[in-house]
Amino acid sequence: MTILLEVCVDSAEGLAAAIEGGAGRIELCSALELGGLTALPSLMRIAARAPIPVYAMIRPHAGPFIFDGADEEAMMIDIDAVRTSGLAGVVIGANRQDGTLDMPLIHRLKAHAAGLGSTLHRAFDLVPDADRALEQAVELGCERILTSGCALKATEGLDTLKRISAKAAGRITIMPGSGIRPANVGEILKATGSREVHGSCSSPVESADPRAVAFGFEAKSTNKTDVAVVRQMRRAIEAAG
Repeated sequence: MTILLEVCVDSAEGLAAAIEGGAGRIELCSALELGGLTALPSLMRIAARAPIPVYAMIRPHAGPFIFDGADEEAMMIDIDAVRTSGLAGVVIGANRQDGTLDMPLIHRLKAHAAGLGSTLHRAFDLVPDADRALEQAVELGCERILTSGCALKATEGLDTLKRISAKAAGRITIMPGSGIRPANVGEILKATGSREVHGSCSSPVESADPRAVAFGFEAKSTNKTDVAVVRQMRRAIEAAG
């Protein structure tokens, strides 16, 4: 069975690079430097032309995944935009103050996204009990969990990734993500047995416009999806598979 590579992108340029490099699915965002926020409807419509499935991040602002009523309304409207654009699915999640999954809110988001695919995002990595959260994710009916094993990087969360992958037992897909690169993806796939993996496949890029940096219109350096890294990741995955 082929191992699927999902690449997160936050621009039309990144989308094209991910597809050219061999991604099997796209996580569409804005502001990847903040962990990914909801993309603009314009980028959703461009992404809908992609020859591979595109799942849109539903996250209205940076910070903890703790959302109030206004945030919920925004997320519902964003889910409507995903459906209108013709994308394949949504990436959702929310936490309570104690870190546990906000099940009532996620249930409402999931219900509003009926007919779309769904990924539970890294709100999962903030939970106090990964095993309980796994069962909750199964209850929600999400297709997969994007997780680093409740660690900063997937390589640091391997024990949890291995355990929850075994406990998932085919009921839900565990998709490792965070800090995954061509040099370590084989180790992660071998340890977890995962059939999907998530990465940014990016390289740092320095700004060529010092005035834009000085005015605060552009960061001095940023990371951008790199078609060469996507290809390297794809080759490393094929070697591991």
